[in-house]
Amino acid sequence: MSQAWRRLAQKTSAVGLVSTLVLFVGSVLALSSPAQAAADKTMEVTYTCAAGGAFAATDVKVTITAPDTVAPSQTADIKWTLPPFSATSSLVANTQVAIQGDLTVGGGGTPTALQKVHTGTVAAAGQTYTPSPATMSATVTAPSTGGPITISPGTVSTTKGLKLTATPPGGQASVTECTYKSATPTSLSIAVQTGGGGGNGTDIVAYKCTLASNGGDADYPADVDIKVAMTTPTSASANADASITWTGTIQDTRDPLKAPTGFPTNSPKIFVTIKASGAGVPSSPSPTGEGTLNNVTIGQDITQLPSVTIKVKPTTTGTVTLTPGDLAFGASSTSPFIKCAAPTSGLKTFTFQVGSSTSPSPSPTPTTTSPKPTKTSTHTVTVTPSSKKTTRSKTPKAGADTGGGGEIGPDGRLFILTGTALIGAAAVGGLIMRRRSIRG
Repeated sequence: MSQAWRRLAQKTSAVGLVSTLVLFVGSVLALSSPAQAAADKTMEVTYTCAAGGAFAATDVKVTITAPDTVAPSQTADIKWTLPPFSATSSLVANTQVAIQGDLTVGGGGTPTALQKVHTGTVAAAGQTYTPSPATMSATVTAPSTGGPITISPGTVSTTKGLKLTATPPGGQASVTECTYKSATPTSLSIAVQTGGGGGNGTDIVAYKCTLASNGGDADYPADVDIKVAMTTPTSASANADASITWTGTIQDTRDPLKAPTGFPTNSPKIFVTIKASGAGVPSSPSPTGEGTLNNVTIGQDITQLPSVTIKVKPTTTGTVTLTPGDLAFGASSTSPFIKCAAPTSGLKTFTFQVGSSTSPSPSPTPTTTSPKPTKTSTHTVTVTPSSKKTTRSKTPKAGADTGGGGEIGPDGRLFILTGTALIGAAAVGGLIMRRRSIRG
């Protein structure tokens, strides 16, 4: 018996382990679903840096990123992700390093040659220079018709693809040129499509941020890229509030969003506006929500934004269309410290359906039931041929039929006691079998 129980336990454990493995694999597959694969296109480019100057002769690999699509006449971000560079002993502390990238743009995009300069300062002397931030970006404007736009690396103009200029304090600048060697793939293609995403053709919105009172802050105005997503309701009804969750992610492209002098540092607010149309949504005022940021430090970058809930109230059935609107930062929406304006065209749209409002069903009318009449039955039992005895059920004066109690046979308590005894016996038997299983 104990061996049989042991085999059953082993089988059960095996089934549990298999189930756990299946659940884990399913979770991994769900997290790596095709929805996550819809990221920007990337190209890995290898450059060969020449000897001389502050950087060593070696190959470096740069990742170039471009969006999948761009709206006509809108701009698309092209981003370089820069690697650490091997330096020579001539690279000393406080040296300013300028990195210039160059690409070829085809398909009618402007400018035809794409250039961007990244500037950083070496904090201390060393054999490796790591650019901070590690990215630099520029934009290309799509044509009003046609496309696609193509982005290709290579030897272009005098920069030969990548150029590093190191200027030590009080010294002479040195130049290291890196020429194109190979790329995988050899080019990137950006489709030009109507309604293809955010302010720069994707869900990344290019906000123009200014200060309510500039006061000579060198960081403003600023062009800040924010990736915007909106979670819409799965079921919405006319004449009822529908909740939309706005999520913004600041991108490591263009200008940073800095906390200027005088900005509230303890739990500042973000005020999010969206544009809504369709299904009888009022055209004004625009739906707005607010959220609370983490504490910030003056002069430092604001890197994280909270999710914000925004209410929209459609009045008819149909489709509601949403697009990103302006942002504001500060202590109040009426007098914000920073204002960020969204583009007026080429924005990605989000939609949800509105059904008819449902009226609550009327409450059921309570009904009363009359008590059933008491039934009294008479039984005649023959004892002897010459006598008859009649037994009647005893009925209290109130008229409720309670039966004859113990006079008419065993009651339900006997069954309860019997069941309790059986359960106790089963528990004892289970313990005995468990001990045998452990010993065996």
